[in-house]
Amino acid sequence: MNTVLTVLLVLLVIAAVALAVLYFVGRRLQEKQAASQPAFEAAKQLVTMLPIDKKKVKLKDAGFPKLVWEQTPFYLRWMKVPVVKAKVGAKIITLMADETAFRQLPLKQECKVIVSGIYIVEVKGVRGGAVPAIPKKRSLLDRILHRK
Repeated sequence: MNTVLTVLLVLLVIAAVALAVLYFVGRRLQEKQAASQPAFEAAKQLVTMLPIDKKKVKLKDAGFPKLVWEQTPFYLRWMKVPVVKAKVGAKIITLMADETAFRQLPLKQECKVIVSGIYIVEVKGVRGGAVPAIPKKRSLLDRILHRK
């Protein structure tokens, strides 16, 4: 009985230390984000574009400049990011998108979006209609039952 109590006590101490570390790391990351938010807001601009292709790919395979890869934190480098290839003016540009804007962005339709650097923040309007609603994610049960 004594060994079980000792093991539980050690696990409790380890869990408490892990929670404390996560709290302080999270607080530091939140302060960093709050400090960079004004610059992000100042760089926003309204752009008219024609999205050609959109997909989720790894950051290294997305075709962004090398500087983007170098400035990305190490723990985010291997994640898939929403990428949009769009024609802006006469150029075809690769942009990264917010998750909600990515799902809302229609293909092959001219639309107005808010862009901050290479990041699509929000879809403002679509030519020839209203901004499409964000498609609802289907549940696992719904996907299994309605397979083709």
